[in-house]
Amino acid sequence: MEQLPVEVIGNILSRLGGARDVVIASATCKKWQEAYRKHLHTLSFNSNDWSVYHDLTTTRLEILITQTIFQTSGLQGLSILMDDVDEFSASTVIAWLMYTRETLRRLYYNVRTTPNVNILEICGRQKLEVLALAHNTITGVEPNFQRFPCLKSLSLSYVSISALDLSLLLTACQKIEILELVSPEIAMLDAQVTVELTSATLKSIYVEAISLDKFILEADSIERLHLKDCALELFELVGRGTLKHFKIDDVSVIHLDIGDTVDNLEIVDVSSFTIFWPKFYQMISRSSKLKKLRLWDVVFDEDEVLDLETIGVCFPQLSHLSLSYDLKDGVLHYGLQGSANLENVAVLELGWPVISDLFSHWVEGLLKRCPNLRRLVIFGVISEIKTHEECLLLAKFTSSIVQLMRKYLHVEVQFDYE
Repeated sequence: MEQLPVEVIGNILSRLGGARDVVIASATCKKWQEAYRKHLHTLSFNSNDWSVYHDLTTTRLEILITQTIFQTSGLQGLSILMDDVDEFSASTVIAWLMYTRETLRRLYYNVRTTPNVNILEICGRQKLEVLALAHNTITGVEPNFQRFPCLKSLSLSYVSISALDLSLLLTACQKIEILELVSPEIAMLDAQVTVELTSATLKSIYVEAISLDKFILEADSIERLHLKDCALELFELVGRGTLKHFKIDDVSVIHLDIGDTVDNLEIVDVSSFTIFWPKFYQMISRSSKLKKLRLWDVVFDEDEVLDLETIGVCFPQLSHLSLSYDLKDGVLHYGLQGSANLENVAVLELGWPVISDLFSHWVEGLLKRCPNLRRLVIFGVISEIKTHEECLLLAKFTSSIVQLMRKYLHVEVQFDYE
């Protein structure tokens, strides 16, 4: 250990994570203390890491963090996540940021202060590459003065911001590739809440728990789009066909339009969603490169049907198929018609909302259409209290699956019940 270069020790300390562990380890000897002072590049204060954080007074905690930060030089990563701690003094937090801002590359900041600290004003025009803010207020964004020339990843959680400031902030991030919006509080300037975002460099966007009238995203380089737990009247994506991964989970949207961005789609993942299949299929029908299609706990209109013939013809490269929806007798029969096989499907995941005899027939019909299948995963929900009839039905289903799989010995079968 004595032969380790001091720079290597600095890397070791930086991988410990919690500031308390770093301070304890640095007390090993003078060499380790030197590594802490001159070569530590990552430091984290998290109120969930150490219970004592909650026992200290706010003043004492501010002093502790200040002493720890001010003994370092050249921090590249700083994480201050004090979610359950009382409000800090704004002047103290500003001192931390001013001391570290010239070398910081990554800042994770969740601190409540009085008054609110303007992170953009302090850290703008610096070398930040990752910025994650939580429980803060952003107002008066000035792209000309608050530029982030190196920022590639921006995350805003429970942040209060106007639609205009959000748009301007994205404009100020000239190299941004990743954007996360979690439960933002969008200030209402009029009766209709509309968010319009434009970025030429954005590659991935994740939006969770947002309620808007209109959300319009113009991103020519977008590759990943994930909407979760959102309520939208209109969502529109304008791009140049770079989208590869499209996922929506528990979303309510009246008008969904991803335009001409579907030609290179490789993954479509839809769950807990009322789907108008003809319209949705028309939207993704040109996705000839699709490799994974997941429709899970979706609700179809009574007259709509998801037929394997359409999937087999339009998605020839499909290798992973996941389906779970309410099966109906007539619809099931029509959905299994046709002769097109799913030649490249190697993984098949099937689930049922309510177990019935139809499910066994459905599994059998799908297996016949997947000649090169390697793995079958069956998902189901079993209630805590079951009647005798329900137990018999489950036993009958299990027996039918056992008999069926004797015909497909090359297929690995898994069951996942909850």
